[in-house]
Amino acid sequence: MSHLSASDIAERLAAGAEAVCRHYLSAGRRHGNYWLVGDARNTPGRSLYVRLKATDKGAAGKWTDAATGEHGDLLDIIRESMGLMDFVDVIEEAQSFLSLPKDEPLPWESKPSAETGSSEAARRLFAMAKPIRGTLAETYLNHRGIGELRDASMLRFHPSCYWKPEGDTPTEIWPAMIAAVTDLDGRITGVHRTWLSRDGRSKAPLDPPRKALGHLLGHAVRFGTVRDILAAGEGIETILSLRQILLPIPMMAALSAGHLTAIQFPASLKRLYIVRDRDPAGDEAYRRLSMRAQGVGIEAIGLMPMLGDFNEDLIQLGPNAMRTCLRDQLAPDDWSRFRGKDE
Repeated sequence: MSHLSASDIAERLAAGAEAVCRHYLSAGRRHGNYWLVGDARNTPGRSLYVRLKATDKGAAGKWTDAATGEHGDLLDIIRESMGLMDFVDVIEEAQSFLSLPKDEPLPWESKPSAETGSSEAARRLFAMAKPIRGTLAETYLNHRGIGELRDASMLRFHPSCYWKPEGDTPTEIWPAMIAAVTDLDGRITGVHRTWLSRDGRSKAPLDPPRKALGHLLGHAVRFGTVRDILAAGEGIETILSLRQILLPIPMMAALSAGHLTAIQFPASLKRLYIVRDRDPAGDEAYRRLSMRAQGVGIEAIGLMPMLGDFNEDLIQLGPNAMRTCLRDQLAPDDWSRFRGKDE
């Protein structure tokens, strides 16, 4: 037999949308042409609504969470309500619900399960996330003063990302910003997760609210294509804050002071701006990285914030003060080449 595609399965689920909702969203109830429930994880409430029949407003099986802006189809409902991470498991569950035969492996089942913590697991998590436009990840960055998000395809949003604590404490599910960590060839080697509060206005109340997955050493979250100039720093928010002023400069976030010292240099790199944090770890990272760069003939210039880091500068002092500070630190020809749009 010919296998059904994921979209075919989603259509079959939509044809019996109410039965799907009664099974996977049992904490909700029908109201007119909609199924109402708290969220896609089957929490009691009325924020999420699933369209049960097609109307001029949209197709059956489509849902929206009014509280978060999340939306999707019934495959997403199965994934979230069952806590499934792998798309293969979602499809298997949907097939089981629909009583579809599985005589032979589906095309995507030829891939073995990814090892926990591996680069493959990181790539699969990034693939499951969505672009950040209109999501809580964009809300979070906006509240950090970051509104310019061009060339930010390496950032995505996952509405229900697992956070596993140490010990026997139960796993929690929170929305998260997912950042792809890549090598010099653009291959994803890891991801960095920043868990967010339910409204997206801050990080989630977790300890720690950030964790990495996969292989990070030497690699980074990259923004823009490097030619001869690159700015490299620690945190994603720090680098994105600098991009509000110096958008055209290619930049990268190494995610920690230790990883910053070990970044790989693109072959075409001539000048490296080291984006410093004003603390002992930042001082040491600057010292070690500048020595490495100079040792291979790359000019190294430090960029020092006025406060603890450039995100603090952006939030507390504003872009004009940052622009004045950076003008005095960049090479004169680079300021003329890359200066901010308000100059």
